Amino acid sequence: MRVLILSQYYSPEPIPKPHELAVALRERGHQVTAITAFPNYPAGRFYPEVRLRLWQEERLDGIRVIRLPLFPDHSPSALRRCLNYGSFALAAATIGVIRSGGADVLYVESPPLTTGVPAWLLSVLRRTPFLLRVNDLWPESVEATGVVTNPRALSWIRRVEDFAYAKSSAIAVISPGVRGNLMGKGVPGEKVHVIPHWADESVYAPHPADEAFAAAHGLSGRFNVMFAGYLGLAQGLDVVVDASRLLADRPEVQFVLIGDGVAEARLRDRVRGLGNVLFLGRQPASLMPRFFAIAEVLLVHLLDRPLFRITIPSKTMAYMACGRPILMAVEGDAADLISSARAGMVCPPGSPERLAEAVRALVKMPVADREALGANGRRHFECHYSRQVLLDRYEQLLYQIAGPTGRSGRKGEGGGRP
Repeated sequence: MRVLILSQYYSPEPIPKPHELAVALRERGHQVTAITAFPNYPAGRFYPEVRLRLWQEERLDGIRVIRLPLFPDHSPSALRRCLNYGSFALAAATIGVIRSGGADVLYVESPPLTTGVPAWLLSVLRRTPFLLRVNDLWPESVEATGVVTNPRALSWIRRVEDFAYAKSSAIAVISPGVRGNLMGKGVPGEKVHVIPHWADESVYAPHPADEAFAAAHGLSGRFNVMFAGYLGLAQGLDVVVDASRLLADRPEVQFVLIGDGVAEARLRDRVRGLGNVLFLGRQPASLMPRFFAIAEVLLVHLLDRPLFRITIPSKTMAYMACGRPILMAVEGDAADLISSARAGMVCPPGSPERLAEAVRALVKMPVADREALGANGRRHFECHYSRQVLLDRYEQLLYQIAGPTGRSGRKGEGGGRP
């Protein structure tokens, strides 16, 4: 197949899935092109190496990558976010259509859902069906985080949502709850496929704890409760600061926050004078398994919103792959996953008291019991969430959408596996 990937976020930005999918499909014999933006996420500033131009083509791990200009931003400002999303959609609908070339099938990553507009245009002009991957529901997610609250703006977002869902050939979602949400909005059930997040098992795997590495990062001799990922509004990490105060009588307990984001400055300001919250900034993905190996427990937390009860944060799969026990402070599908896999402990989100209680219970738990929780998570990951397992499902779905042309390929192009 000739596969065209449309994603506003792409490597080297810390959104690995689009490029991982591209590379994996290329390794299976498919020809892959990616249309994306000049890298600026998560800080909302162009990376130092970026030289902005009308477009730029490059080869990244054998993938043809077409980078397009946009208004860089990742602030809480609704106006600036609209300029960010809208500028990329416009560039993709014009320059992207001209530069992309032909394809048998189009894979479209959301958020932002505005990518659905250039996806439709590409689909019409190139006569190419498209698969829409929905990682976050819009407008629910932007409303839940307070980025957009104006009723008129939310109404326009719903129109974009309805348009993207209607024009796509198929939709892939991350959880059963999200599938139910879309069906409740009138999307036919047969059009919506549950394909969860994966973690790259070649990167995320159990590692022995490295004491020298731990000491170098201020992690030695502590009971480390570690959160890794974007420090944003949706994560609601003020609860960690409040819980840390409640655990002042347990000096061995240390909350560790790895990552960056719009909430980082406020969180750093709030922990002044506390000795049990450690910020390590953004770290390379290749180092994360070494950090996870030092953690006694890995934390997932989101705000207590109806939307987040039907989502499963992608970090969950990386945590499980590394075989560490998980403290899941998210209700709904994510909590059900951890409970059914017996991979950790769950507690309600948004409650410093309940988070502190859960940490105390984990401190008291025998080491062998905590390690068993981590091992359970690893086994569950291998069966259900490895890249290899889920890539098979993606490839099958892309073949299904592309139809006979995708299976036979085009002359001189290479059609991938039969």
